[in-house]
Amino acid sequence: MTPSAGDITKADGTPRSMQGVAGAVALLGFILVATAQASNPILARWLAGSVPPFALAFVRWSIIALALAPFALAESRQQRIPLRQNWWLILAAGFCGMFLCGGPVYAAGVSTTAIHIALIMALSPITVLVVSRLFGLERIGPLQLLGMALALAGALLIISGGNPRVLFDLEGTSGDRLALLAMLGWSGYTLLQIRAAPRASALARVSLFAAAGALWSLPLAAIETWDSPAQVFSAKAAAAYVFAGLVPGVLAYVGFAVLAARFGSVRASLALYVGPVASAILSFVILGEPPTLIQDLGGALILIGVWASLRK
Repeated sequence: MTPSAGDITKADGTPRSMQGVAGAVALLGFILVATAQASNPILARWLAGSVPPFALAFVRWSIIALALAPFALAESRQQRIPLRQNWWLILAAGFCGMFLCGGPVYAAGVSTTAIHIALIMALSPITVLVVSRLFGLERIGPLQLLGMALALAGALLIISGGNPRVLFDLEGTSGDRLALLAMLGWSGYTLLQIRAAPRASALARVSLFAAAGALWSLPLAAIETWDSPAQVFSAKAAAAYVFAGLVPGVLAYVGFAVLAARFGSVRASLALYVGPVASAILSFVILGEPPTLIQDLGGALILIGVWASLRK
């Protein structure tokens, strides 16, 4: 069937109906990737320490490394991955992005909510911007400063629950502090990953860094296995390993790489804004933990702040 003149765009001759379908597919892709990413704090909260965190992180990163290993092996043969020269950067990226952003996230789920974890992790772009400015890699204008202030205010509001005294209570905010540590690790990973393997594809890099993260997690995972073998080898742990490796693991990373290849890395990063919303919805549906007014206000400040900081 030939489309009518009203169905054809003037710019490129593409039927409007096809453009509508493509837009819907793109939107669905962003939602799926954001939901896959958001499922990790949901898993952390659902487990609440019932599966040892570093054992879970070790198996998760091992699954991701093995699943994406064909990309890393192929590009290694093509001499696109400088293992000999940059092995220390690869280990550093694996430590920041996979070790610090692995076990600590699952440990955080014991004492803080999935929404808190997701919103604190959303501060990563702000942290990257600040570090880039300190090293002279990025200029910060008035709008970016305002965005940083808003995001920081939102984070403090969420962590404190509206009570500033909580910020100085080490026991009361232990989960939030672990989430903050994970966020800082992810920010370091963001700055290191391209420098560690500049010619490699995103999936090849993730395979390398996941393998490094598994190595960093192995000693603590071995201790957990020795102390709590029944928890490490339980049916619940096995299900958690598979889910963590495939959904917030392979699916999230591959999905993000596809979005970046199709729309560019800047547009693909918009999934960041969907992540906290997806976490709030999943937290309510799966965990029965609806967002509080404080979390709504803090989350709004963080997302507005991130948007303002990355406006250009």
